[in-house]
Amino acid sequence: MKQILQDLRTGATTVEQIPVPHVARGHLLVRSSCTLVSAGTEKMLVDFGKAGWIQKAKQQPDKVRAVLDKIRTDGLLPTLEAVRNKLDQPLVMGYCNVGVVVAKGADVHGFEIGDRVASNGRHAEYVSVPINLAARIPQNVSDQQAAFTVLGAIGLQGIRLVQPTLGESIAVIGLGLIGLVTVQLLRAHGCRVLGMDFDPARLQLARAFGAEVVDLGCAEDPISRANQFSRERGMDAVLITASTSSSAPVHQAALMSRKRGRIVLVGVTGLELSRSDFYEKELSFQVSCSYGPGRYDPAYEERGVDYPVGFVRWTEQRNFEAVLDMLSDGRLDASPLVSHRFQVEDAPKAYEVVSGSEPSLGIVLTFPDDAGREERADTVQLNPVSKQSEVTLGFIGAGNYGSAILVPAFAGSGATLRAIASSAGVSAMHVGRKHGFERASTDAAGVIAAPDINAVVIATRHDSHARYVLEACANGKHVFVEKPLCLTLEELATIENAYQGAPTLLMVGFNRRFSPFTVRAKELLQAVHEPISLVMTVNAGALPATHWAQDPAVGGGRIIGECCHFVDLLRFLAGSAIKRHSIFSLRTGARDTVTIVLEFLNGSTGTINYLANGHKSFPKERLEVFAAGAILQLDNFRHMRAFGWSGFSKMRLWRQDKGQRACAWAFVDALRGGESAPIPLSEIIEVSRVSIELQQEVQ
Repeated sequence: MKQILQDLRTGATTVEQIPVPHVARGHLLVRSSCTLVSAGTEKMLVDFGKAGWIQKAKQQPDKVRAVLDKIRTDGLLPTLEAVRNKLDQPLVMGYCNVGVVVAKGADVHGFEIGDRVASNGRHAEYVSVPINLAARIPQNVSDQQAAFTVLGAIGLQGIRLVQPTLGESIAVIGLGLIGLVTVQLLRAHGCRVLGMDFDPARLQLARAFGAEVVDLGCAEDPISRANQFSRERGMDAVLITASTSSSAPVHQAALMSRKRGRIVLVGVTGLELSRSDFYEKELSFQVSCSYGPGRYDPAYEERGVDYPVGFVRWTEQRNFEAVLDMLSDGRLDASPLVSHRFQVEDAPKAYEVVSGSEPSLGIVLTFPDDAGREERADTVQLNPVSKQSEVTLGFIGAGNYGSAILVPAFAGSGATLRAIASSAGVSAMHVGRKHGFERASTDAAGVIAAPDINAVVIATRHDSHARYVLEACANGKHVFVEKPLCLTLEELATIENAYQGAPTLLMVGFNRRFSPFTVRAKELLQAVHEPISLVMTVNAGALPATHWAQDPAVGGGRIIGECCHFVDLLRFLAGSAIKRHSIFSLRTGARDTVTIVLEFLNGSTGTINYLANGHKSFPKERLEVFAAGAILQLDNFRHMRAFGWSGFSKMRLWRQDKGQRACAWAFVDALRGGESAPIPLSEIIEVSRVSIELQQEVQ
């Protein structure tokens, strides 16, 4: 299928062939008929892409600080690689889609195949959208009009925050697409509207919609005009729908407001507020969050958990429905807002218009009808068939870690890279093309079952690991799965039974044991014939409770999802099975600020301080080994110092090496040579079991 992507490095817009997306549970697969380019948001993305490195840095100072912190902890070269990898990833464009439902995922209710729907889907021939981010289109609303649904919901949510009443005087600063829709919706509320902008054509449209206007490009004073419009009382409310780095719109909004007036920011402006502007009038100021309640809530958007209407009357989806109702009865008219129409193949021309090559407003992209479409395919050929080798790999997952770390590691192992799959297809296509995969797909099951693949690498979210591991085993494939192996003891028991005596290898990406620092420490410890003490301090940093890794059902929690690395590392260095384990939470209710104590059968002990309450300037990972009157101290897998070790004092590398490449190569070498697994199955099961039990203790 065709999809519009943007290059973050250059700002160039391209139309690419992408596999049709996978239809997830609670999602709809929609065949697009048209989409609307959001001139404000998408222009900012294009401008960012075209900007140089210095301009990019100025626009995102928080990201610059994060980069500097990463340089201090990980080193310059890994940081540069991470930045380049991030900018190298294509940006998926668009969020105003109209089309027809052609397939439904599991647990979908309220929609049928053949329904016309408006959604926040991308600029693509087919999109997979959550049910709570889609709404059925009334029969008398055209596809082109319905394409304004999402933008209309953004304006409507701002209006709901303003809480207008009949007859109030309300100013709208910025008359782009959202501003002009907002003018019409306020008029439908019975409000008197004063629109402000620099563009005469947009001012003329606002006037046609029933607003009085102020031309900000002329000498007319907007504050004086607002006072006159409000009968010298001041505006009851101001909606800012402008897009500018200046703080002037907020300042002007405060000056034109009446005492205890309301100001809502829907667009993007500078936020250098003057206290006196707001203090003297007791003004309220609020920033509107996109389409409405539910936005950025994974439970609502991804898992389809709706908010009870008795408690949350207007959600994202119900705002969509309200806009469509307004379009249906004519109180909202989007037709005058369309300035350009392009076929999807001509999208680069559309984005030239967005960038300012000519005046524009609403730009509609149209997609071919059924007769003009290619066959719906979930796999796209990328590169010529590679030379056959003993190890042929299929990748499931192409997220940040997989694309930046795992794929490059396996690409250098000598294995043949056959296929890579991701749910949306864009990342699979990009990573597959970059690293020489033969094909990209959205069909994970097809990759696992493919006869030309004998090993599968699983790099998806944690909740899918056990399922894919078992599918691969059933298909006779060797498996490398990024940690964790699974999330529950029941899943672990099923996997253990499946692999006991199986002819295929199972390996978990416990890479720390393959780091050259760990290998050297293990060599030194071979001469120690008494119990040792291991202290691992992990300055993990805080993650919000809403992050997927904290979700017990998706990420399993940070002990299972990340701390398993350090359980494995200490178990490897101790060279003994874990006899007993315990965990202590350092903060009430905290599941990721803990101390773990491990007792090994050989008398050694291990302590893991996994902490989310530290400072990022401190090393993220510090290992200390106390053994037979000597000490090893390893910081961030870059620098190891020795105290009291004969013939060894320090080891330092220019770049961090956590062992990811060596771990991947060990798996491939084992398959190539017909050897046993690099990590014994018994140790994988043991570490996974201990990690799950530790997580359960702090649930």
